Amino acid sequence: MECDSYTDDEIRDILTLKRVAVIGMSKNEHKAAHYVPKYLSENGFSIIPVNPTTDEILGKRCYSTISDINDDVDIIDVFRPSELPPQQEVQAIKKNPTVIWLQEGIHNLEAEKMAQE
Repeated sequence: MECDSYTDDEIRDILTLKRVAVIGMSKNEHKAAHYVPKYLSENGFSIIPVNPTTDEILGKRCYSTISDINDDVDIIDVFRPSELPPQQEVQAIKKNPTVIWLQEGIHNLEAEKMAQE
């Protein structure tokens, strides 16, 4: 679903979901991939960092891939550059979250098509 086509009710429903895996979460506090999940964490969301380059972000265990997370997640928030291969996004689709959220400017037509199927 295109982000422009979400109704206010759909957005409110999304905001009731609380377990968020963040693919590409950053340790760099100046990047959106750090301060957006930090804000969510400070406002009642349970954040699960996914980044293969570190073991911990914001005091939370960091997973190398989305498939390493054993628990269910409600939302998968993607902060990876569009030009990277879509392996993490394909794994995200297999995790079957309620929502896969690509941050502004991130587009992957292959992954979007798979998610819609």
